[in-house]
Amino acid sequence: MAACKEWKLRKSVVLVGMMAAGKTAVGKALAARLGVPFLDSDAEIEKAANMTIAEIFERDGEDFFRRRETEVIDRLLGTHCGILSTGGGAFLAERNRRLMSEKGITVWLDADLDLLWSRVKGKNARPLLRTADPRGTLRRIYEARVPVYALADLRVRADRDYSIEDMTARVTEALLTRPDVLEKVT
Repeated sequence: MAACKEWKLRKSVVLVGMMAAGKTAVGKALAARLGVPFLDSDAEIEKAANMTIAEIFERDGEDFFRRRETEVIDRLLGTHCGILSTGGGAFLAERNRRLMSEKGITVWLDADLDLLWSRVKGKNARPLLRTADPRGTLRRIYEARVPVYALADLRVRADRDYSIEDMTARVTEALLTRPDVLEKVT
C-alpha cells in the first residue's frame, strides 16, 4: 500500500489489544498508508536486550520486563511520530496508559474471543498459551483484559471477514474523528 499524502499525522498512534488482534499487521499497513514509521515495542525491547521476551521473563522476571517496557514505550513515543504496536500486557499498567494517551492516542483493536482463538489455535508462538487448556487460558486473559482495553481513546471492532486493508481503513476512519491526531490535507 503506497503512502498517502492526503493525511498528516499529528501524534503517534498506539495500537493496543489482545495477542492476535492484528496490532502488528494493521500497524504496518497503517504506517505504510500514512507514510510514517512503524515501531513495535516488543521488538525494540528484544533488540535492546539482545534476547527474546520469553528469555527476559525467565532470566529477570516480569517486574524487570515491565519496567523496561515502560522505558521503551516512553522513549519511542518521545522520539518518533508514527504507529506503535505494543505487547498485549503493556496497556494494563496505568503508567503506560497515561504515557500512551499523553504522548499519543490509543486505539484498541477489539477482536472477540472466537476470532482470537481462530488465529492462535494450533500454534506454539504464544508462551502464555502453552498450558493444558490454551483456549481456557485465552478466555481468562481476555476476560481480565477487556475492561482495561476499553479505557483506550478509540475502539475499532475487528471482524473475521475483514482483511488487513479493511481494518486499516476502519482505524483511519476512527482517527479522522480526532483532528488533533490525523489531519486531512487538501
